[in-house]
Amino acid sequence: MKVRREEIFGPVVTVDPYDTFEDVLSPVDETNYGLQAGVFTRDLDRVLLAHRELVVGGVVVNDASAFRADQMPYGGSKDSGFGREGLRSAMEEMTEPRILILSNIPL
Repeated sequence: MKVRREEIFGPVVTVDPYDTFEDVLSPVDETNYGLQAGVFTRDLDRVLLAHRELVVGGVVVNDASAFRADQMPYGGSKDSGFGREGLRSAMEEMTEPRILILSNIPL
């Protein structure tokens, strides 16, 4: 469905039957976007599998994929944005790392 492949800015949900949890993961990655994914389960193995397999900025367990807190890095993968938001990410983006190498200087 087009609604599953394109980024939709609105309250949209699709519901499809699947035989196994693994069957659910591949359609998620068949899109050019990957902001966050919500996984509803009590099975920690499924949580870890989703985190390992999905190409998204974050996996939210037992809550909506729109969840975010200011102190966490928030952003997507693939065509879902550029970089990360959040305090630490903003500080890193506004900082220019510099390096000084002292080699063979007599003390």
